[in-house]
Amino acid sequence: MNMSRWSMICVVAIVALVCTFLMAAAKPPSKEVKQGEYLVKGMGCGDCHTPMKMGPNGPEPDMALFLSGHPEKLVMPPAPKLPEGPWMGIFSATMTAWAGPWGASFTANLTPDKDTGLGVWTAKNFIDTIRTGRLMGKGRQVQPPMPYQAFQLMKDADLQAMFAYLQTIPRIVNKVPDPIPPQNMGAH
Repeated sequence: MNMSRWSMICVVAIVALVCTFLMAAAKPPSKEVKQGEYLVKGMGCGDCHTPMKMGPNGPEPDMALFLSGHPEKLVMPPAPKLPEGPWMGIFSATMTAWAGPWGASFTANLTPDKDTGLGVWTAKNFIDTIRTGRLMGKGRQVQPPMPYQAFQLMKDADLQAMFAYLQTIPRIVNKVPDPIPPQNMGAH
């Protein structure tokens, strides 16, 4: 077989592989994933889990960091002391760090990154977290302002759909800090 014919066979094989990959990647999302997207976006998960940035008209979500949680490079100073009175808490300009009587909390990375997000989680881990208010159903308490109590009213099928959608979004490597207990608020 001469070299040009061999080259042509290789090119055809590579094109076929690329086309197969692109067609598989372009398949439409399932009904479950579409329902999960509707719920995640409609319930405002991105309002806290997507960092805000300053845009031409004021604060806007930084969609390059969609659902990636508190930016690991944004090290927060100690939270200011709240005045006496009716104030419950304060939050960062990114809307991803919150402080109050519970201490300081940072919104989680909901992307499917295996090391810093939900990539190693199962749908059961996700549902158990919502149902119990504890990470994976048995870990540390989920911190304010996460409204898991409201999410507990959702059907398992809806929580499963949300998880299925979250597994389809781009992975973002972003290690969110652990919560800071109230007694350690000035020590970070």
